Amino acid sequence: MLDHNSKRVDKPEINIVASEHGALASLCGRIDIDSSSAVRDQLIALLKAPHPTTVSIDLSGVTHIDSSGVATLIEALRIARNCKTELRLQGLHDRLHRLFEATGILSLFNGGVER
Repeated sequence: MLDHNSKRVDKPEINIVASEHGALASLCGRIDIDSSSAVRDQLIALLKAPHPTTVSIDLSGVTHIDSSGVATLIEALRIARNCKTELRLQGLHDRLHRLFEATGILSLFNGGVER
């Protein structure tokens, strides 16, 4: 029996690499109700910094995403559009790709999705 202190937690990580033309934000771990606000804060800071022309979000390391994580990505898209920044998703593995396609989220990123 595991107590709450010894339970393995799949904490999210975000690694941002910026260049003069854009930025890559690589997300890893679980993006859920407990972690999406931290991910949101980092993505918004990236989008509101000296505006990169393109921001790519690599989701290949995401092990789980819930509705709050999806809402975070949609909010990032709204902010990117307001900042005239192109926001792309990449690294969608089969499960995430099917989820985003079935919910219509994929079409919001109008061609900016790379597998």
